Amino acid sequence: MGQQLISAATEGDTETVLELLKGEVDINATNNQGVTAVMAATQKNNVDTVKALIEKGADINIRNDNMDNVLLYAGAEGLLEIVKLALQAGADTTITNRYGGTALIPASDRGHVDIVEELLTNSDTDVNHLNKLHWTALLEAVILGDGGKNYQEIVQLLVDHGADVHISDRDGITPLEHAESRGFKEIERILKEAGA
Repeated sequence: MGQQLISAATEGDTETVLELLKGEVDINATNNQGVTAVMAATQKNNVDTVKALIEKGADINIRNDNMDNVLLYAGAEGLLEIVKLALQAGADTTITNRYGGTALIPASDRGHVDIVEELLTNSDTDVNHLNKLHWTALLEAVILGDGGKNYQEIVQLLVDHGADVHISDRDGITPLEHAESRGFKEIERILKEAGA
């Protein structure tokens, strides 16, 4: 039954999902990759199915074998509607991915402005969380970004929401020094205005 539920969620077949949940099926059953139905629906961006499963009490904080859960995956992949659903359902923003990062970090390094904004304005996400590389969301946005408009907006959002511009990487290199070495003039300006 659990596998049927996961299959229906993967296909975005909300009707079947709800029908199966009337029976004895475990809503949080996992497949051999540790994927639950709500996670399977998230991976396919089946928003309605995710919503239905959350409403029926699915545990959105369960991580799969890849250390992803609904919020972490949706944040990294830029799935705004699912990020919103997860936050409204009380997703634990302190749970980290396999790199030790919160949802904010991959969203920042991949240029997902809308996700970064959602996490910073509508959740208790720690803007200065350090991942296993000893990088914050700000460092990731500067180091892994291209310095373009999206990354400028992300850096501004992070700074506006209390990102510490002085937290350096393991080698002691600050976000400003990374921006300077990459020639990201606009990001340099934002960081300097923030006291870097």
